[in-house]
Order: sequence, then C-alpha cells, then structure tokens
Amino acid sequence: MSPRYEVVVVGTSTGGLHALTALLSALPAAYPLPILIVQHRSKDSDDRLSALLRDSSRIPLWEAEDKSPLTSPGVYLGPPDYHLLLEQDSLALSTEEAIAFSRPSIDVLFESAAYSHGSSVIGVLLTGANRDGTRGLREIKQRGGYVIVQDPDSAESGFMPEHAVKHVAVDRVLRLEQIAGELIARANDARPA
Repeated sequence: MSPRYEVVVVGTSTGGLHALTALLSALPAAYPLPILIVQHRSKDSDDRLSALLRDSSRIPLWEAEDKSPLTSPGVYLGPPDYHLLLEQDSLALSTEEAIAFSRPSIDVLFESAAYSHGSSVIGVLLTGANRDGTRGLREIKQRGGYVIVQDPDSAESGFMPEHAVKHVAVDRVLRLEQIAGELIARANDARPA
C-alpha cells in the first residue's frame, strides 16, 4: 500500500524560531515526508534563520528555490519577500502581493499544497499573531488533508492558532512537544487499497 500522506506544510509567525527549532529537533533524520515551512520574515532578513534551523534539524534544510524538485528527506524554508508555493513535484516562488501583510504567506503555501496534493497534505499551524494560515488550513481540510494546530496555550503567541481552531474543523490541537510525534505517526499511515 502507498503512503497516505506525501507532504507536510508548516506555518508560523511570532515565536516561530523557538517552535520550529523544537519541532525540527524532535524529528528523525530519515523523516520520510518533505516539509515546507513559511515563517513570517521581513524582506530584509538574512540567512540567520535558515542557519539556526539547520543547526537544530537532523533533516537536511534549504532555503527554497524556484523550480527546485522536492526531495525526501528534506526541509524547505520560504525565503524572505517571496511566497512559497507547492506544485505537483516542485517548488515555486512568487512576488505576488503580500497576503495578511506577509510575503511569504502561510495561506499561499497551504492553499497551493491543497490544490496540488489534495488529501495527501498534512498542514501544521504554529504560534503567531495574525490570521494568516486559517484560510489555507480550511482548504487543506476541505480537500481531505490532515490539520494540526498548536495548542494556543502552549504558543508564544496564541492568536494565530486560536483563530484557526475557531474557524477550521482541525484534526488535532496539540502542545508543541506533541506535534513531532503526531507527524511521525501520520507519516506511517497507509492509503487504503
């Protein structure tokens, strides 16, 4: 039987460095699904975020590049001032206008994953201080994907996960330290024959 899920998309904002460091450090080097991440960043950001995350991740991590193929294991971080989109087997970058005051936007990544991969997407929304991500999670859920939201009480900034929980029929609301275990469990799910 083939795997049920093919890709993980993660979105975060305020407090994201801590949350991403904790999440990535808890995943094994051979985690079988590619992981795409949007962390809200200013357009002037340097490569410190990717360096810090690379240091905490056992999985190879790169800043996403336009038209680069997805490989697994692999973590792809949306670069500053570009939207990150998932196509069928590759990444795309866009300079379309900011969404929810953000480029990269979590909604843009989540919606593109839902459109390209349907029910084989796991969407994860972590700490943050605006509404970005809710609309994209709803699209993932409507297309049969699996939705995980960080427990707002365990988030450095609970607004973003709380907004999602109120507006999306999420599958799991988990404390930060529980999310890696859930991702590992879901990666082993098999698609029914």
